[in-house]
Amino acid sequence: MRKQFLFIFLALIVANTSQAQGKTTRIGYIDMEYILENVSDYKEAKSQLEQKAQKWKQEVEAKKLNINTLKESLKTEKALLTKELIEERETEIKFLEQEMMDYQQKQFGSDGNLMRQKAALAKPIQDQVFTAVQDIAEAKNYDFIFDKSSDLTMLFSNKRFDISDQVLRVLNRTEKREQLSKKQLKEQEAKENLENAIDDNPAMAERQKALDEKKAAREKLIQDRKLEQEAKKKEYDDRRKALAAEREAKKNGTVSETAKPATETQAATEAAKTTTTAKPAATGTEQTPTTTEPTMTKAEERQMLYEQRKKELEEKRKKILEEREAAKKAKEAETQKTNTTNN
Repeated sequence: MRKQFLFIFLALIVANTSQAQGKTTRIGYIDMEYILENVSDYKEAKSQLEQKAQKWKQEVEAKKLNINTLKESLKTEKALLTKELIEERETEIKFLEQEMMDYQQKQFGSDGNLMRQKAALAKPIQDQVFTAVQDIAEAKNYDFIFDKSSDLTMLFSNKRFDISDQVLRVLNRTEKREQLSKKQLKEQEAKENLENAIDDNPAMAERQKALDEKKAAREKLIQDRKLEQEAKKKEYDDRRKALAAEREAKKNGTVSETAKPATETQAATEAAKTTTTAKPAATGTEQTPTTTEPTMTKAEERQMLYEQRKKELEEKRKKILEEREAAKKAKEAETQKTNTTNN
């Protein structure tokens, strides 16, 4: 049958080619299985049908287990039973086996419930697919469109002739037509037309792929910059909180004594710097010796102040921890002394 169909198909192509007088024959194909697997309604119904089939299989297995149990029982008790009882049990087992085979054929046979419900499940969607294929064929002047998953053997099929995705877009648009507004429907149709044009033109598909890659790279760059800004903001907030904590500590009078020498050193440094800069202005003609040390830059001063503050905070933290530890030990000693006195 398949060979006859292929022969008729080749004959039609030859006849069409001779009549077209040089006109290019346009051929496309669809994959019905791929389309069905990507339709949500079909997938849900198929899942429910598979649950039914699993239940039928469990019932068949239960019948088999019951029959095997009866056979083992007969085999064990056969020496103790009369001929009539043996024949009666064998008849019962054969009846149950035939009943099981009939049930299995009814559910899983070539014309069983599973096959019939599968066909009933796929038929409405297949009708929609056939309608969509006809619309696409008329709109884009296809001469032949085949089903890759049918009995027709396709030894080779170029992906650019596959219009399955176009058919899926038509089905989805039909399903969502009632849910979309006119504006949304126009936008959806424009998007689908662009996707169809990309499917028909490999060069356009490559350009679209390059644009998508550039867009992804741009979005990644924006995201990286955003993360960098957030990191800088967090660093600034941490620094501000540390300065606020330091000011609060000074206000409460909990600054450690080690902070004073650092403050005095800073004042001495600033005084020395002021003296050095003011001295040439007073003398006027006095030249600066070549052996004087170079003055510190603002960045170095800020760095030095930052290191000093950091050291002060660290020493303050250590002192607080030591005070807490001493108070804890004193409290423990007092508690121990009280317990000893009571005893």
